[in-house]
Amino acid sequence: MPEASIKRAARRPSILLSEADHGILVGLAMGGARRNPEAARLLMEEADRANLVPAARLPADVVALGSHVVFTDGASGITRRVQVVMPSEADIGQGRISILSLVGAGLIGLKAGQSIDWPVQDGRLRRLTVVRVGAE
Repeated sequence: MPEASIKRAARRPSILLSEADHGILVGLAMGGARRNPEAARLLMEEADRANLVPAARLPADVVALGSHVVFTDGASGITRRVQVVMPSEADIGQGRISILSLVGAGLIGLKAGQSIDWPVQDGRLRRLTVVRVGAE
């Protein structure tokens, strides 16, 4: 891992993924590298550094595929409610964001109360803070 990536990863909070989601994320990152290389690279970094647990042991307050998440974007101060979904299910108008989007990749594995400094399209960092994770 390049030194810059190590420094970025060191500033990120610990994350937790189910073993099933981990396999899906790695496959998506590898397959999405051509279409969205930055999000795919970041998603792979997150998958690589995640602590893995069986799906049945993933706490309900951890963002997983399918989770409904309330989060605050520190750059804008706006709080949004989204569902993190597979790319084929994404529909921003319905609040469903792809795991391959920058926001989706940033939220995955975080638990309620955690924040992460995450890049936006122009390379600047913004702080994403998970307020709540729930079924709806």
